[in-house]
Amino acid sequence: MKTAFSLGLLASLAATTVSPVTAQTNPAPGRVTPMTVDTVPSYEKIRPEADFIKREVMIPMRDGVKLYTVLVMKKGTTNAPILLSRTPYNAKGNTSRTASQKITEVLQIMDAEFAEDHYVRVYQDIRGLHNSEGEFVMNRPIRGPLNSSTVDESTDAYDTIDWLVKNVPEGNAKVGIVGSSYLGFTSLMALIDPHPALKAAAPQSPMVDGWMGDDWFHNGAFRNPNIAYTVGQSTGKAEGGGMALGAGDEYSRFLAAGSTGDFIRHWGFDQYPFLQKVMQNPAYTEFWSLQAVDIWLAARPVTVPTMLVVGQWDQEDSYGAPAVYQAIKPRDTNNLVSLVIGPWRHSGVNHYGYNLGNLIFTGDTAAEFRSKYLKPFFDHYLKDAPDPHTPTVLTYATGANHWQESGHWPVGKPVRLYLHDRMGLSFQPPSADAGDHDDYLSDPAKPVPFIPRPIDMGASDQWKPWLVHDQRFVSDRPDVLVYATSALDKPIHLMGQPLVDLFAATSGSDSDWVVKLIDVYPDTVSEGVGQGAPATEMTGMEIPIGIEIFRGRYVHGFDRPKALTPGKIEEYRWGLPHVNHVFLPGHKIMVQVQSSLFPLYDRNPQTYVENIFNAPPEAYRKATQSVYHSARAASAIVLPVAEQ
Repeated sequence: MKTAFSLGLLASLAATTVSPVTAQTNPAPGRVTPMTVDTVPSYEKIRPEADFIKREVMIPMRDGVKLYTVLVMKKGTTNAPILLSRTPYNAKGNTSRTASQKITEVLQIMDAEFAEDHYVRVYQDIRGLHNSEGEFVMNRPIRGPLNSSTVDESTDAYDTIDWLVKNVPEGNAKVGIVGSSYLGFTSLMALIDPHPALKAAAPQSPMVDGWMGDDWFHNGAFRNPNIAYTVGQSTGKAEGGGMALGAGDEYSRFLAAGSTGDFIRHWGFDQYPFLQKVMQNPAYTEFWSLQAVDIWLAARPVTVPTMLVVGQWDQEDSYGAPAVYQAIKPRDTNNLVSLVIGPWRHSGVNHYGYNLGNLIFTGDTAAEFRSKYLKPFFDHYLKDAPDPHTPTVLTYATGANHWQESGHWPVGKPVRLYLHDRMGLSFQPPSADAGDHDDYLSDPAKPVPFIPRPIDMGASDQWKPWLVHDQRFVSDRPDVLVYATSALDKPIHLMGQPLVDLFAATSGSDSDWVVKLIDVYPDTVSEGVGQGAPATEMTGMEIPIGIEIFRGRYVHGFDRPKALTPGKIEEYRWGLPHVNHVFLPGHKIMVQVQSSLFPLYDRNPQTYVENIFNAPPEAYRKATQSVYHSARAASAIVLPVAEQ
């Protein structure tokens, strides 16, 4: 029985639907003269020989706002599943990759197999951006304490799906949702009070908790690249471009500005409400905790089959997918939730997966995953295809270079790798008579760069692979402590989340701590054989397996910043990204400790101030940092070691 709401939607269809694109039927050209005007109103790029149909519609939401939506399908499509992506990144652009008559060239590379198999591929601009109506709010909170309106990304997904199943004659009334990064966030939001026709979801690198470990902060340290992102997404309808600062080294530019707040104010970016929200909430206030998507989902039963996907070296949203998995898996009595960790950068699952930086894999790992696991997953739930028996956990073992299926996560058991005197690492705890600690001088005027200078965080060749950049460029700095094992005589296989347990003190009243877990390749020319790399390419390289930061003021609670007591030893605990990695025989395990990672993260002045965004120049002071490795203060990395 149709409700008044659905009848209203159908009634609006005539006013909101744009007819399928057809070939332009201009009259035959007449005689022209030298002064005949040489412009035409338009040229229809989709010709009669095109193998696809494209429709553009404005779908009404429950509050009357209409969202621009593009539907693309092969000609002859009938009784087809619908695959939806809800994006802030221009639905029209996502469905016009090239001017072609082939659907696989018009759509994105990750859509090829779905398009060829007669899926109805749907992209939609979220409200307020590009061609959609309404107002844009970054990561619009769920209806509740932070959102008193009647709509959020969950209701918009519901209303969109409701329209699609009633108004797409080629569809089979079964809808899946997929997308990465912000699209991963909107995919997760569709799982909150999901529409009955939503049968499967694959959120990829989703934005889940922007303070704990996704885009905006990591453990309290702010990520400067998000200034440019905010400017681009929040100017007009996301068509304002980035920061107009010209060329130059961003290390120098951010350093000269002072605090990140000073940088934002100097360039006039404080007019952007989202950056004001960020600067007014530097701690884990309810502004952040009440937006945490994993907490929202944990409070609800799991009803939609969900494949959570993330890259092991995701440089933007490494936190979200594992956090959601850990939050909802305990209530997943029907085994509907799975986790995938691939050897990729952020959103790498949707692109070519042959390599990342200097790492070379055995073939296109992304295409392999999409064809062997992702599409069969959607086929099963949207097309009634045979059960592919999707593994509960699918991870790619880097180092050994192969996929592994597991029944749970983490697989590895915690094993402590201790920091020792003389810059050593050992699985044996330090003895009582061992050296007590190692010191270094951290100078905010000379922060440790996160990649070699000059730095342009908007350059894809710098930004996308930075998490696997060879760390030898900082190993000799006096403000970086370097600990290493001897060469391994057997492989060590990690399957889980490495954890940091750091005992440290500072002469200042605040401090950042950065820890890197690194695979050191041997100094032999045979390295790389069998891995697709030239024999000498990886020689001696220090390849990070995980890098993460912790802002010291939050050692006693993320919602309770407090000045550190100079000279007092504190125990700092935090997690590195989840990994499946094999340290091979002949390699070494290395740990680096430092107090800045700039300009990726804002500088800690090392003098406690209430709000680091407002730190005055005189607050930025040198501090002596002490890392302890004694019997009573035994700093360690807790490795999730799997049985060989």
